[in-house]
Amino acid sequence: MALVLLVEDDHAVRRAMTDALRDAGHVVQPVGTAVDALGVLTKGKDEVDLVVLDLGLPDFDGTETLRMVRGLSPVPVIIATARTDEATIVRMLHEGADDYITKPFSSQVLTARVTAVLRRSAKEPAHGPLTICDLVVDTDRREATLAGAPLPLTRREFDLLAYLAARCGKVVSKAELAREVWHQPRLNLDQTIDVHVSWLRRKLGESAAEPRYLHTVRGVGIKLIDPCAASFSA
Repeated sequence: MALVLLVEDDHAVRRAMTDALRDAGHVVQPVGTAVDALGVLTKGKDEVDLVVLDLGLPDFDGTETLRMVRGLSPVPVIIATARTDEATIVRMLHEGADDYITKPFSSQVLTARVTAVLRRSAKEPAHGPLTICDLVVDTDRREATLAGAPLPLTRREFDLLAYLAARCGKVVSKAELAREVWHQPRLNLDQTIDVHVSWLRRKLGESAAEPRYLHTVRGVGIKLIDPCAASFSA
C-alpha cells in the first residue's frame, strides 16, 4: 500500500482515477491544482510515495509544476495527460518524470504503471553512508557532502552520483546509466547523461579537463575513483 498524491483538475477523471487506485489498495490524496499538490508535499513530503500529475492544470503549466515538485521532493512522478506529442514526452522525462501515460487509459494500465514505478523506486535496505576520500554519499538520507559541506544536488544528480559511488573504481557505461538511473533505453539519452555528468563535476569542484572523482573512459563510460587511494590512468 502506498500514499499516492493524485493531481488532476477534471473532477470526473479525478474521481475515476482515485477509485481505481483505492481499489488497488493504495491511499490516495486527490487535489485539483498545482498549489494544492505543492502544499501536500511541503507538509508531508516524506510520507507521499508517488505523484500522478496531470499537465493541464488551471494554475501552473505541467513542466513548471514538475520542476517545483522536484525542488521539494525526490518522490517518483508519473505524468498522466492527453498530450501525446513526442517532444512533450521527452521533455517531461528529461525534467525528472519517472513514467508517462496518455489519456484515455484504463484503470488496469494506471495501476500497473503505479506498481511498476513503486517497485523501481523501492528503497534499498540501509547500508550506511558511502565515504570516498572527502566525499560522503548517504543514500538513506539522500544527502551528499564534500569536505563536510553539503552538495546542492538535484534528484537526478544525486541518483547519478550515488550509482557511480556504489561502483567506485568500476567503469559504468552510458547504456547502464540510462537503464538503471534514468530507467529508459539509451536511445537519445547520451547528451542528457553528458550534461548531468558535467553539472555534477561542477558541483564536485572539478572539470573534464582536470577530473578528480569523475573520469571519462573514452568510448566506454564513466568511472568514479577515490582520489585519496589510487591514481587513475585512462
